[in-house]
Amino acid sequence: MFETVIRQSLSRRWLVLLASLLLLVGGVFQARQTGIDVFPDLNKPTVTVMTEAGALAPEEVESLVTIPLESALNGMPGVTRVRSTSGVGLSLVFVEFDWGTDALRNRQQVAERLQVVRGQLPPGVEPQMGPITSIMGEIMLIALPIAHGADPMAARDYADWVLRPRLLAVPGVAQVIPIGGAVRQYRVTPDPLRMQAAGVTLENLEGALRNFSRSGSGGFLDHQGRELLVRALGQSVRLDDLAALAVGYRNGQALRLDQVAEVGFAARPRRGDAGFGAEPAVIVSVQKQPDAASVPLTRSVEAVLQSAARDRPAGVAAPQIMFRQADFIERSIGNVQRTLIEGAAAVTLVLVLFLANFRTTFISLLAIPLSLLGTVLLLNAFGLQLNTMTLGGMAIAIGELVDDAVVDVENVLRRLRENAAAGQARSAFDVVLAASLEVRSGVVYATATVILVFLPLFWLPGIEGRLFVPLGISYVTAILCSLGVAAVVTPVLAFLLLPRLAASGSGALAILSDRRHGGSEALLVGWLKRGYRRPLEWSLRNGGLLIALVALLAVVAAASVPFFPRTFLPPFNEGTYTVNLALQPGTSLAESNRLGTLAEHLLLEVPGVVDVGRRTGRAELDEHAEGVHSSEIDVSTTGGVPREQMIARLRSQLAVLPGSVSVGQPIAHRLDHLLSGVRAQIAVKIFGDDLDQLYAQATALAEKLRKLPGVADLQVERQVRIPQMRVEIDHAAAARYGIAPGAVVALVESLAEGASLGQIIDGTRRYELSLRLADADRGAGALGRVTLDTPAGRVPLGLLAHIADGDGPNQVGRENGRRRIVISANATGNLSDVIAALRGELAGVKLPAGGFLLLEGQFQAQEHAQNTMRWLGLASALLVFFVLAGRFRSPRLAAIIMANIPLALIGAVIALWLSGQPLSVAALVGFITLAGIATRNGILKISHYVNLCAFEGETFGVPMIVRGSMERLTPVLMTALCAAIALAPLLAEPDAPGKEILYPVAVVIFGGLASSTLLDTFVTPAMFLRWGQKPLNELLAQKADSAF
Repeated sequence: MFETVIRQSLSRRWLVLLASLLLLVGGVFQARQTGIDVFPDLNKPTVTVMTEAGALAPEEVESLVTIPLESALNGMPGVTRVRSTSGVGLSLVFVEFDWGTDALRNRQQVAERLQVVRGQLPPGVEPQMGPITSIMGEIMLIALPIAHGADPMAARDYADWVLRPRLLAVPGVAQVIPIGGAVRQYRVTPDPLRMQAAGVTLENLEGALRNFSRSGSGGFLDHQGRELLVRALGQSVRLDDLAALAVGYRNGQALRLDQVAEVGFAARPRRGDAGFGAEPAVIVSVQKQPDAASVPLTRSVEAVLQSAARDRPAGVAAPQIMFRQADFIERSIGNVQRTLIEGAAAVTLVLVLFLANFRTTFISLLAIPLSLLGTVLLLNAFGLQLNTMTLGGMAIAIGELVDDAVVDVENVLRRLRENAAAGQARSAFDVVLAASLEVRSGVVYATATVILVFLPLFWLPGIEGRLFVPLGISYVTAILCSLGVAAVVTPVLAFLLLPRLAASGSGALAILSDRRHGGSEALLVGWLKRGYRRPLEWSLRNGGLLIALVALLAVVAAASVPFFPRTFLPPFNEGTYTVNLALQPGTSLAESNRLGTLAEHLLLEVPGVVDVGRRTGRAELDEHAEGVHSSEIDVSTTGGVPREQMIARLRSQLAVLPGSVSVGQPIAHRLDHLLSGVRAQIAVKIFGDDLDQLYAQATALAEKLRKLPGVADLQVERQVRIPQMRVEIDHAAAARYGIAPGAVVALVESLAEGASLGQIIDGTRRYELSLRLADADRGAGALGRVTLDTPAGRVPLGLLAHIADGDGPNQVGRENGRRRIVISANATGNLSDVIAALRGELAGVKLPAGGFLLLEGQFQAQEHAQNTMRWLGLASALLVFFVLAGRFRSPRLAAIIMANIPLALIGAVIALWLSGQPLSVAALVGFITLAGIATRNGILKISHYVNLCAFEGETFGVPMIVRGSMERLTPVLMTALCAAIALAPLLAEPDAPGKEILYPVAVVIFGGLASSTLLDTFVTPAMFLRWGQKPLNELLAQKADSAF
């Protein structure tokens, strides 16, 4: 097949060159048009069901709303976990599906189940599905600072009715969530005394208010040949009209609403607030759809912000961007792109030094842009976007992209020179064709081996698979593209550029040529060959000793691997930090605001902090069920301080505050939440039935865990009892006065919580019309004096219910149908050591009957990935072994080739130790890549030994092995150095954004290539001399016609 491809390429060489030019132009165009993001799609299919339940207590929310929803949603096809949180007036249910399930079908299943369960929920309670968003979906946080003395309702109006609609209109935006300021509403505050004096009941007020602002239709009217639409217009936005609303009739006069109540604008009761720079603010979170590209979407959002800034009200400053995910993306992509350029420059230097010729260097280097741009086109065809992982795959492969071309060029030039020395016995066409075919089999099998070695990567499950499979696809695609370039383009360029060079016997870069060989060999190559021969001959004489020493080193390296510290992924360097401040549940919003503002002041004093934004509690549209005691503070920094040092500074600065503090980074924060449902690296989940008992057990256990080395930011989920005012209906008293208990409950809801009696529409704005007692009248004493109409007359509420202080849980967490409480923590040192200590401590914990513990977090993904890669890696190695054994018709030769893998392991382990890197999934990916590269080098060397005996009259022995090793020294060293040196930019600045995950990969490959290349030059010849004669003779006896 390859003979036909190469022959046709040489025959149609001008067409090949035109196609190459089109590939370059089309690839550049496509690369500029392709969307760029920071990571591949990491979304585990999840549907969020949010249910607002007025001001129901968490226990009622759990029993009346959450449990019916869980029962309906559990058991759907593809569901892996159902989590829920029942808070004050809010139920959140998270339905997690298997990786790879269709998001729209999942939502359809949930919608069908919600339709069935709606009848089981309290009246007026409507569960809603949250929008389809992404785990990396929060692309921007926008602060609208409110000046001192400015109207917070005007600021919130601007965010809700000007900014939010415009942002939602931007294609790719999924949700816009404002928090802070004050949501405006039309408030009617009844005066119980004036109502009693005027004889106006609560029902009178509610009935009148429901009919205050209405418009309708009177149908159509035929009049004098025309059809008229009859409109009934009763809407009004004027407070004067509302104040004059008739609520009764007494002594021949209408009773106005303002005679029995206060009428005006008021702030809707808040469950959250915000600040920016220690001043009040509205903070707007912008979330993107899963398939939207973050960087262009961010620019579109910024354009809308700029145009909308002109419409902001007085006292509201221009929008300030406090978090911009595109900053991290642009830095990351810029760093990886710069790595590609620097890697290509490093490869160029290696080729120039080894080839010492402009033409051969040009032919070899052209493989890089053709392969990379071909990869971009194919990735786009596969529907994969460019991100740090796909670009990282190209960066890791860049040194190998020239391998096939280098092997081709080096062999073609050598054969052309031999042909020139023989007096041009054959045509250049035939020489180039034969020389290309001579190395083709080895190159193809080497490439196939790399792909086979990469197979475990494509079976990685979960989030680790989502991260690294695109890297593997990108890497393998680039390698395949380079194979295609070497088979099609390289022979054509060699035919056009090299025959005259071979005939002249000199190179264009004479300064780098070795004059001892007439300028036909690079100075560096000549020096290396002269220095290589004597050590090679020594290794062949003392092969047994050398093999034993290297085997011992390999065993020691393998034995040291279990002692490496382990982690899931290297930490990211985002430049932005997330601080969670959790106060004692039951803390009021005003007190949380005060302490949150103090935290902002403290953080702004930390050197390197640029600005600080705070979100306390939750927003009206938010799916995070945080109580008003919890604050999330986003900290932007200059980026000049190392990550661990900055985290330590932030922790230390906030240590004076009451409550618990946790410090992380936005993206890492979300990845943790995806893995365990908790925004921390480690989650200990205790399951049981009694909330008080769960909290007591968790608190006791947390005190033990807090003492373990490496445990930081330890928090117990604040499921504690908070103060309540309990209004317990006296059923006997209600029966005496002839009123149903439900009517009494409805009265309490209307007056204490506030009844929403309609909307007042002002253009595109909609404001709630609310009836609510003044705060002074909502205390136990005042509420007990409120009267309500009964068949027995007007009766104070105090005679129908017992009103007293009490307590109850602030929230109820559930998972897979069971109540649970979570102890969360981060690890400051070796994650694997921390997990081992935790497991030892948890093994001795005894729980009541029916209770159990789960330990979850990043380490699970790491352990799962390592186990998967271990077994799949073994299967892949066996597959490679059988392929090589089939190709060379000898298990012994296959074993000699694969001995390069333990040779590479030696350097990889040393490099990991020296760099201080833990054994992460990224490092394991590096081992996989390294195994493929090392095996590839072994294939090319053994193939050359076989070809020398099969086609060039050599016989097995030391002279043949010395000749073959000397001839293969240049391509082996060149390709290995290209692969290693191309990684040097990744080894510099390991904490630079975009390089964090790629750095461990580069460390492993660089160290492994150093050891495998150095040892392979001596060990492989020694092993072939010792064990290769019999399989070589058997192979030659079969008289293969094609080169190996």
